[in-house]
Amino acid sequence: MMKRGFMIWMAAVLLFAAAGCTGTENKGGASSVNNRSDVSQNTDNQGSEGNDGSSGRADPETPGKTLVVYFSATGTTERIAGSIAAATHADIFVVEPEEAYTADDLDWNDEKSRVSTEHSHPESRDVKLKTVKPPAFESYSTVLIGYPIWWGMAAFPVETFVKENDFTGKTVIPFCTASSSDIGESGKQLSELAGTGEWREGKRFYSRSSEEDVREWLESFQIDWGDA
Repeated sequence: MMKRGFMIWMAAVLLFAAAGCTGTENKGGASSVNNRSDVSQNTDNQGSEGNDGSSGRADPETPGKTLVVYFSATGTTERIAGSIAAATHADIFVVEPEEAYTADDLDWNDEKSRVSTEHSHPESRDVKLKTVKPPAFESYSTVLIGYPIWWGMAAFPVETFVKENDFTGKTVIPFCTASSSDIGESGKQLSELAGTGEWREGKRFYSRSSEEDVREWLESFQIDWGDA
């Protein structure tokens, strides 16, 4: 009788111990799996789709509040314009002449070259552009306009762009590139050609100007460039 009671007691002890060990494994195992699942899910969702299934990025066709407009003859102005656009989260519009300038056209030492002729004969500076008005131009509140300096002036295609657009209600900031000449009166000349807009003082950049130079200049305006 005592032997049978001892056997029943031992069975109860073993059953309790087994139940306790099983509960510990399941709790620990479930916790580890859930943690891995949570991390994986968060990683997959970051920077991919929003709650509405969208990409989480702004529609590239939707214009932002800032527009960078530029004409570049050799690529220097293009590089600076790209740095400005990146720092201001801006859209970009490239001023493109219907007849592109060749290297010979840009030879200002040749009095018969295209730029020399346009400089000597102001009536020939009305350079026809592929597109005169940027898409949804009225939606931009700030426009930065970049150009190389030609004879102390803005490159002639930019003059055409400025004359053909309405800057009413916009803040307009010129910037230029040149190896030796400063921005001079070029910004003022453009503002007079435009006749509209609130024009700010511009800046000259060199070919060696850095992105930090660009950012420091932009910060001086104390403008909220937004995140469009």
